[in-house]
Amino acid sequence: MDEKSKSLELSKIKTAIRSGIPLSITTYTLPHDMEMYMTEVLSLFLKELNQEFMISYLTYCLQELITNAKKANTKRVYFKEKGLDINNEDDYKRGMESFKKDTLNNISYYLQKQKAQGLYVRLLLQFKNDKIKIEVRNNSIITVYEYKRIHDKLNRVQQYTSIEEAISSVLDDSEGAGLGIIILVLMLKKIGMTEENFQTVCENGETVTRIILPLSEEMNRNIDIVSEEFEKNINELPQFPENITRLNQLLSNPDSTMTEIAAQISNDVALTGELLKQVNSAAYALNKHCVSISEAVKMMGIRGIRNILFTIGTMDAFAKIGADTEQLWSHSYRVAFYSYNLARNFCTGERRIIEDAYVCGLMHDMGKIIFETAHPDFFDNVKGICEQKGVKTELFEKVLAGINHSEVGARIAKKWNFPQTIIDVIRYHHIPEEAPQETSKLACIVYLADLMTHYQEMEVDYYQIDSSILGMFKITSERQFQKIGEKLKEAFDNN
Repeated sequence: MDEKSKSLELSKIKTAIRSGIPLSITTYTLPHDMEMYMTEVLSLFLKELNQEFMISYLTYCLQELITNAKKANTKRVYFKEKGLDINNEDDYKRGMESFKKDTLNNISYYLQKQKAQGLYVRLLLQFKNDKIKIEVRNNSIITVYEYKRIHDKLNRVQQYTSIEEAISSVLDDSEGAGLGIIILVLMLKKIGMTEENFQTVCENGETVTRIILPLSEEMNRNIDIVSEEFEKNINELPQFPENITRLNQLLSNPDSTMTEIAAQISNDVALTGELLKQVNSAAYALNKHCVSISEAVKMMGIRGIRNILFTIGTMDAFAKIGADTEQLWSHSYRVAFYSYNLARNFCTGERRIIEDAYVCGLMHDMGKIIFETAHPDFFDNVKGICEQKGVKTELFEKVLAGINHSEVGARIAKKWNFPQTIIDVIRYHHIPEEAPQETSKLACIVYLADLMTHYQEMEVDYYQIDSSILGMFKITSERQFQKIGEKLKEAFDNN
C-alpha cells in the first residue's frame, strides 16, 4: 500500500472507529495483492486501537479465514462442474477426493468461474461497544458436513498445548481448513482468548466466520483513567452561563408561570435577541413570526424554551474560548437541522421527540468540540496526570482524537446539568441500540442524521449505516437515502 492510499485508509479507519461503523472490503478472486491489502488494513485498524500486540496473530487468523472462504466458493463451482450435489454426503466425499488436485492445476479457471457466478469473499472490521469484530463472509452456504468438520476441529483444540504439537499430530490432505482452524484457535489463545471468541454461522445467505475480541485490559484501564481525569479537571473547562442556569432552575420549578419565565428572559437583552433569532429560525418552523418573548414562551412551551436556552448557553460557553466557532459548529448545525426534520417527518405525533431533536443533534459531538477548543493548559494538566498513572502519550492522543468523545461529552453535559435526554443522546448517538428505551428513538434519529452528513461529505459509505435503523425510517435503498439527504441538504443550504 503506497503512502497516499495508506493515508486515505487511515482516515476511513479513524472515522469508522469513532463512529462505531463497519469497514468492509470485498473481492471475487482474492489475488495476492488483495490479500496483502486486507492484512494491511487490519494492521492499521489494530494500531489505531493500540492493539499492536495482536497484529501478527490476527494476521494469520485473517489469512486462514479468507483462504477458507475462497476455497468454499471454488468448491461450489467445482462441484457444479462435476455434476455433484455438495449437500449429498456421498457426492461430497467423492468430490473432495479430487478437488484439491483438480483445482490447483487450473485455479485461474475456477476463480474466474466463481467471479462470473458472483461468489465473493468479504472482510468486515468494526470497533463497537469496546469490542473488536473481525468477520469474513462468503455467499456460499456452509454444508452440514463442513460445519461438522469445523466443530470437530474446535473440540480437538483442547488436546493441544502448542502450535508445534498440533502440526505434528494433524495431517490433512483433503481440506486445508482442518489444521488451519486448530492453529487459528491456538493463535487466539496466545492473546488470551479461547475458541469462544470464534464463531461460524449462517446469516442472510452468507457463511460468516467471526472473531470477537475485547480491547486489552490495559487499553480499557487507560481509557477509563483518561475519562476520569477529564471529569476531575472539568472545572477548568468553560462554565455554563450563569443567567441561563438560573433560567433553567425557573423552568424546572412547577410553580413557575409563563409570565415569570418571559419576564426573567426579557431582563437579559442579549439573551432576548438571541432567543428570538433561534425561535424564528427555519429549524423550529413556527407557523408565524414571533416578535416577543411572551409569545415565544407560549408558542414553544417549557420544553422547547429549555432546549433553545441550552443551545444558546452551550454556544456562548464555547465562544468564550475564542476559537473559530463557525467552523467548529458547522457539522453540528447540519446534524441538528437534519435531526429535527427527520423527526418531523418520521415521528409524527411524538411531540417530545420532535421538540428535542434539534438540540440533541446540535450537542451530539460536544466531546469532540471540547477536544478541539479547550485551552492547551487544560490538556497539559490532564496529560501530565495520566502519564503519572502509566498512560502512554500515544494513547492519550488517540482519546483526544475521538475514540471516547461520546462519553466525555456526556460527562460534560451532566456537569452542566443538561436534561437526561440530551446526556443520553450524546453518550449513545453512535450506539443507539444501547440507549435507554425512552431515548432510543431520539438517539437513532441523531445517529442517522450524523451519518447522513458524513455520507454527503464522502466520509462513510451507505453499507456502513445500520440496516435496522434505516428500516426504522423505511429506507430500503441507497437511492432513497440519497434523495432524503439531498432534500435536507437543499433546505439547510437555503436556510
